[in-house]
Amino acid sequence: MSTLSPVRGRIASFHLHPAAGGAALTSADVIELEAERGIRGDQRYFGRKSRSTGGPSKRQITVIEREVLQRHAAALSLDAIAPGVARSNIETEGIDLSASVGRRLRLGTAVLEVVEPREPCEKMEAIAPGLRALMAPPGQGIIARVIESGTARVGDAVELI
Repeated sequence: MSTLSPVRGRIASFHLHPAAGGAALTSADVIELEAERGIRGDQRYFGRKSRSTGGPSKRQITVIEREVLQRHAAALSLDAIAPGVARSNIETEGIDLSASVGRRLRLGTAVLEVVEPREPCEKMEAIAPGLRALMAPPGQGIIARVIESGTARVGDAVELI
């Protein structure tokens, strides 16, 4: 039986992508989210445009539950998957994101729209062989876009609205 809430949790950590693909993410305690652009300071994805439409990219932010990462680590006989290593911008605790696709989440004063499940990339295999397969839906987190600008801090609530 899951101990995760379907409607409310908290922000556990933030991680920003550097400009170079594959380089380690940097941690932050506070982030500024800008509507239709993403997280200020995320050098790889902030303001990215869709190749097909030329409009804002649907991949502005990735979010994953720490509980999911803990289950994957246990399944692979790892002590843990350290914060930020799975390359998600936001790691949460206490909320089940699996049923949030098509819904909205409030993080601090910002609002996200959950676009789709996150597809795990080949970089997950570098963390641990077999992790990419474990992260296939529904074990991978979500992709979201910012629809209302705002600020979020580690420890703030994550709430399905």
